[in-house]
Amino acid sequence: MNKLLLIVFLLLQSVAAGAAPARDTSALPPLRNDSSEAPAGGTSAGIPQNHAQIRDTVAAFVQQQTAGLPGKTTFQIDEIDRRIILPKCTELEAFLPAGSQLIGKTSVGVRCAPSPRKEEANGRSDRTNGWRIFVPVQIRLNLNLLTSAHQLSPGHTLQERDLASQSTETSQPGGFTDPKQVLGKVLRYGIAAGQVLREDMLRQPYSVTQGQIVQLAVQGNGFSIRNEGVALNNASVGQTVQVRVGPGRVVSGVARVGGVVEILP
Repeated sequence: MNKLLLIVFLLLQSVAAGAAPARDTSALPPLRNDSSEAPAGGTSAGIPQNHAQIRDTVAAFVQQQTAGLPGKTTFQIDEIDRRIILPKCTELEAFLPAGSQLIGKTSVGVRCAPSPRKEEANGRSDRTNGWRIFVPVQIRLNLNLLTSAHQLSPGHTLQERDLASQSTETSQPGGFTDPKQVLGKVLRYGIAAGQVLREDMLRQPYSVTQGQIVQLAVQGNGFSIRNEGVALNNASVGQTVQVRVGPGRVVSGVARVGGVVEILP
C-alpha cells in the first residue's frame, strides 16, 4: 500500500512540472556594463567627430595667425585619415606645437578643450583632457622680395640703384620686402644680378676699423675721461672693439658712431 501511494505522489509531481508555463525572456532588459566612464573633456559618447570640422578649425587658426605676414598667404591642409575615429567634441581648440612655425611644411594641433568634471570618488573638482590630433599643413608666402639689380662686389654699401624686386612664392622665412631694411648695409661677399637679398649676405657698416685712431670715452658718476687709442679690430655700432692705449696695454669697449669707443666702468 505504501509503495502504491509513493508512485501516485511521484506521478502528480511530474504532471505539475509539465503544466508550468515557460518563462518569457524576450521582455527582459539587455545586459549593461556600467563600469565604463564617459569620454573625457567635452566629448559625446558614441558620436564620431566630423573630420571636416577639425580641418575648418585648422584653417581658421592659420588664417588668424598669418594675417600679419607680408605678402599673400596661401595654405593647403592635408586630409585626415578616415580610419581615425575620434569622439565628437563640443569645443575644438587649435594650437601650434612647440618648435613649429607657420611657414612651409608644418603641423597644427587640434584638441578637444578640457571641461570640468566632478570626481564622485573623492568629491573634488578635476579637469580631464580630451583627445588631440596633429594635422599637416603646407603654408606658402607670395612676396615681392628685394633682389640685386646688377652684380655687386664684396664690401659694397647698398644704395637705391642696387635694388630691384621680384614676385616670389616661398615656403621658407627670409628675404627683405622694404628697401629701408637694407639701404646702407654692406655686402659680406659678392653676388650676381637677380639674387634675392638675405640677412646672412649683409652686415652693418663699420663705425670703427682696424688701425683707426679712436676716441676713448669713460663716463661715471660725476666724471668723464677722454683719451685716444688704436683700434685692433673692425666693429659696427654696438659691437665690442679692442683698443691699444699704450705699450702692452689693451682695453675693451663698445663701438659708437663717429669713431668713438665707450669704455664701460
